[in-house]
Amino acid sequence: MAADPRNPLTGEPPGALPPTAEHGVDLLRTAGEGSTADAEYGAGPARTPSSGWAPHPREGLAGQSPTAPAVPGQVARGGAQAAPEAVPVPDAAVPLDAVPGVLVSHGCWYPSVDPDGRNVAFICDRGGVPQLWAGPVDGDDVHLLDTEPDPVTEVAWSPDGRWIAYTTAPGGSGHTRVLCVRPDGTGRRVLAGGEPGSSAYLGCWTRDGSALAVTVAEAPTYFPAPAGVEARAGAVSSGSLVLGAATTVHPEGWTARDGRATLLGAPVRPGPPTTRVTAVDSVSAADGSTAPAEPTPRTLSAYLVDPDGSAAPALVASEPDAATLRVCDISRDGRLALVRRGPRARREALVVRTRDLRVTCALPVADGDPWIGAFAPDARTVWLRSDHDREHAALYAVALDRRGRRLGLTVAAQRDGSGLELLAVDRDGRGAVLAWNVRGVSELEVVPVPGTALGPSRAVPLPHEVVTRVAVTADPDAPVVALSGSLRRPGVWWLPQGAALRTPWSSRDEDVVAPGVHRPVRPVPVRPVARDGLGLGGWYYRAPGRSPREPAPCVLHLHGGPEEQERPVFDPLYHELLGRGLDVFAPDVRGSSGYGRSFVDADLGRGRFAAIEDVADCAAHVLLEGLADPLRLAVMGHSYGGYLTMASLVWHPELFRTGVPVCGMSDFATFFAGTEPWLARSAAHKYGHPERDRELLRALSPMSRVDALRVPVLAVHGEHDTNVPPGESEQFVRAARERGVEAELLVLRDDGHDFRRADNRRAFRRTAADWIQRHLSG
Repeated sequence: MAADPRNPLTGEPPGALPPTAEHGVDLLRTAGEGSTADAEYGAGPARTPSSGWAPHPREGLAGQSPTAPAVPGQVARGGAQAAPEAVPVPDAAVPLDAVPGVLVSHGCWYPSVDPDGRNVAFICDRGGVPQLWAGPVDGDDVHLLDTEPDPVTEVAWSPDGRWIAYTTAPGGSGHTRVLCVRPDGTGRRVLAGGEPGSSAYLGCWTRDGSALAVTVAEAPTYFPAPAGVEARAGAVSSGSLVLGAATTVHPEGWTARDGRATLLGAPVRPGPPTTRVTAVDSVSAADGSTAPAEPTPRTLSAYLVDPDGSAAPALVASEPDAATLRVCDISRDGRLALVRRGPRARREALVVRTRDLRVTCALPVADGDPWIGAFAPDARTVWLRSDHDREHAALYAVALDRRGRRLGLTVAAQRDGSGLELLAVDRDGRGAVLAWNVRGVSELEVVPVPGTALGPSRAVPLPHEVVTRVAVTADPDAPVVALSGSLRRPGVWWLPQGAALRTPWSSRDEDVVAPGVHRPVRPVPVRPVARDGLGLGGWYYRAPGRSPREPAPCVLHLHGGPEEQERPVFDPLYHELLGRGLDVFAPDVRGSSGYGRSFVDADLGRGRFAAIEDVADCAAHVLLEGLADPLRLAVMGHSYGGYLTMASLVWHPELFRTGVPVCGMSDFATFFAGTEPWLARSAAHKYGHPERDRELLRALSPMSRVDALRVPVLAVHGEHDTNVPPGESEQFVRAARERGVEAELLVLRDDGHDFRRADNRRAFRRTAADWIQRHLSG
C-alpha cells in the first residue's frame, strides 16, 4: 500500500512540526416517499459575526487571491472552490402528534444540547427515517424540525442557542449537505452541499455561535489523459487548481515504514511548491488523438459560514485530493482552528492560525470519532484524543505558545489495555467527559479541568453497555449521552450528578420489541485464536430455548470498516435471525479496532490474506466449542464485511452453506474506479494502491477466485451507494449465475451504503433471514 508519508498541507512527515514551529436484479424493495412542507421561509434578525474570526472578500482572504500558491507551513488554499452561500428553503417543522408512529420501538441518538443544557436536538427514527427532533431533556414536548425524508446524520446546536445545524444524506447517498434551522423550526436554509455532485459536512461552531465551520467537497471535473501514458501527478485541468506537484519513485519490492504501519510501494515525495497555476485545456496522445477523460483530484475546503448571511464565508483550510478535512474547534479568541485531516490510520490534528492559515502544530490522532479535541479557554492548551506513540488512544495535553506553536506534550489520562473512545470538553473549559472502550463495553468518567491539568475523576455508572455520543451541558457534572445496549434500542440519557435518567422521548427498555416477540439476547464474549497465534475477539448470541451445548445452525456476521468493532448492542438483524432459531457469532478479525494499533494494522498489505483465514478460524472455534453445527454454517457481512463474506465463500468454498454479502467490494479494481475520490484515497492506505499494488489487489479480489464458488449467494445493495457502487454486487451475482450457482440480488430503493429507512431495513433483514433459514434447513 503505497502512501504519502508527508502531510500535503505542511510538507512534513507525520507528526512533525512545520518549519514555523519550534520543534442482474430479481428482488426489489421501494422505500416510502416524503414531501416538503410548503411553508413560508422565515428569516431571523441579521447579526454581525464576532471579532474572533474575520470574513474575507469573496475574491480572496486577507487581501490575497484564493488561487495563491501554498507555501511550506501554510494551509493550501489554491484548490478551494467557490465559498458556500446560505440558500433559504421552506420550513418543515411539525409537532409530535402530527408524526405517524411507523416503528413499534424507535431509536434516539446523536444529542446536542442548547446553552443551558435543558433542551436537546437529536436524531430519531420514530417516523421511519432518521430525522431532526428537539425537546426538553426532562419533558416529552418534542417536535420534528424537518419533515423531509432525507436521513439526518449529524447535529450541532449553536452555543448562542439561535441555530441547530445538521447534515442530511439525500436519497441515502454519500453526497451529504449541511442545513440550519431555528429551534422553533423556522428559518430553515441550506448552508453547503446543495449543488449537484457536491457534498458537505459539519464542523464546529465558533464559541459565540456567530459562524459554523463546514467542509465542502467540489463536484469532480475531468481532463483527458494520453492513451497508454500514466497521468502525471500534479496535472491540472482547465478550471481546476492543484498546487505542489508530486513525483513517485519506487524500486521493485520497495516497502516503507511510517512508524505505525508497513506500507507497500514507495512514498510520494512532494516536489517544490508550485509558484504559478498551470491550466491545461486538453492533453493529447502522441498520435494526436484525445484520450478518455479522467477525474481531477477533488478538493476539500473548510469555511466558517454565517447562517444569517450577513458576512462572507472565511476559508480555514483547503487540501486537494484529501481524504477528510474537518474543523473540530475554534479558540475562544478566534485566532486558532483545530483541524482533523488525513486518511484512516493516518489521521492528524493540525493547529491552524486563522489570520494567515499557517499550520503551527501537527500531531497524529486516533481513528474513530472525528471530534478529536478542543482548545482550553486561553488557547494555551489543546486537549486531544490521540494514539501518538501508543497502542491505545489516550488524552493528551498539548501546550501551545501565543502563536500556536507546540511547547510540550503530556499524557493527561490513559488506561492500560483500553482506549479513549470519546472526548467532550465543556464550552467554558471547566470539565471534560471521557468514554473508554474496555473490551467492547464503555466506561464513562467526568473530570474537572482546573487549569492545564486534570482534577480527580468520577466514574459515572451506566444503565447500558455502550456510549455512542457525549454532549456536555452547562454543568460539566450533568452530561447528556446516547446509549446503546444489548437489551434496548438506542436512547438518550441525562446523567446529573451520577443519576441515570432516560429522556421521556426515548423508548423504554421494555418496548425494545413488539409484544409477543421473544426478548433480546445478551451476548457472551468469545476469544478465538488465529492459526498464527493472534488472539481474536467477538460476541456469541444463543438462540432462545436452545440448550447450552447443543450444536446449532449459526450465522457468522462480519462487521465493516475494517476498523469497526463488534459491540454488545441490540441489532434488529440479529434479533430476526435468533427468532428463526439461528445462533449468531459476530467476531472481530484482525484489522478491527478496540484491541490496539498493532491489531488494527495487522491486516495491511498481504496481511489481508490472514484476515480471510481468521474467518475460517472463528468458524472452527465455535465448531470445536460445540456451539455450532458444522453442516449448518452461513456467513454474511456489511461493507468490508461484505467483501470478507465474498472472500470467505471463494477461499473456503466447503465451509459455509450460503452467504449474504451486503454492500461489499467484489473486485478492488472496479471498486477504486467507481467509489468516491475521498474514499479511494483513504482506502489506498488500508487495502493497497490501485496502480502500484495492482497484482496484490487482484489476488485479494473475490472475483479473481469466483470459479471456486459453490454455494448460493444473496447479495444486497443500496440503490444510491456511492461508497461501494452497486456494480460490485451485480458483477458477483452475474458471475455466480454464469457458473451455475444460485444467486439473487436485493436492491433497496432510496437508500445508500447504510440502510437508514425503516421499510428498507425491515425488507433486508426479513429477506436475508428467509434466505439463510431456507438454505440451512435443507
